Amino acid sequence: MSELIAKAAEFARLAHESIGQRRKYTNELYIVHPQAVATTVAGVTDDPVTIAAAWLHDVVEDTPFTLEQLTEEFGAEVAGLVSDLTNASTETDGGRQQRKAIDRQHTAQADPRAKTVKLADLIDNLSDISATDPGFARLYLDEKQLQLQVLTEGNSELFQRVQTIIEREMQALETRQS
Repeated sequence: MSELIAKAAEFARLAHESIGQRRKYTNELYIVHPQAVATTVAGVTDDPVTIAAAWLHDVVEDTPFTLEQLTEEFGAEVAGLVSDLTNASTETDGGRQQRKAIDRQHTAQADPRAKTVKLADLIDNLSDISATDPGFARLYLDEKQLQLQVLTEGNSELFQRVQTIIEREMQALETRQS
């Protein structure tokens, strides 16, 4: 593991721990999510900048740390990818549908490396959504299908995996509802 990746992993761990963040459905320490995303990304690229961004992808969105701080710690390239991965919308931007449209537009303009990280993020977030939260699953899966349309420049293997997971989760949801 490169020094940059190791530093990003530790920074992400400390940032998420600093607010006591845990995974919504499992109550595990939140760092299991960035670790899963980084591991998936490392399976398709050996680029340390992209893998570091995978570790850090939720830091700005979920913790008090800023893009400026990430730029100081990791450089403009890593911070730029994290910026591409950070939701552009805010609570004041209207309803959920409006905010998701703003975020999709932001993602559409992202660096292809950020799109690869986003695909890995979706792989981890989508798995078993129909079982863990069937009431929310339909809306979430529909949103992710729309988001997938702007991620075609990401890694093709991960893109295919996300498509397969969405199809599987939709089928599982339909089976549970019938």
